[in-house]
Amino acid sequence: MTTIGHRAALELARASHQGTLVTIRGNGRPQLSNVLHALSDDRVVRISTTPGRAKTANLRRTPWGALHVNGPDFWSYAVLEGAVTMTAPVVDADDQVMAELRDHYRAMQGEPDDWEPFHELMLTERRLVVRLHADRGYGFRLDQH
Repeated sequence: MTTIGHRAALELARASHQGTLVTIRGNGRPQLSNVLHALSDDRVVRISTTPGRAKTANLRRTPWGALHVNGPDFWSYAVLEGAVTMTAPVVDADDQVMAELRDHYRAMQGEPDDWEPFHELMLTERRLVVRLHADRGYGFRLDQH
């Protein structure tokens, strides 16, 4: 096994949209949530969530998170850590939050045939965007022979 650094961790995290987000509860213990994520070229991990989730409350209180992403085999993984910022919940189909939610969707799913059902769902659920600024990355991978 080989330890990987920040750059390799970013590459591994880009290869998948499924990860586990770690946030800190009010009692100092970790909370883990399976999430769908997209990692942009500016090393920001974006996750869509709703205001009522535990992870949202945890991130408001302690704006730090870690994202664990599995590699192609059991022994390979990456962790990205960093400060977190969040948008307010979306309030209009034409606001900046909706634009960021659309970009997030495109990064994971591509362009839909019709944005209207997406807009309705985002507004109904009051979705917001969590931005984890991946300042630290590490992990392991199996040696390639």
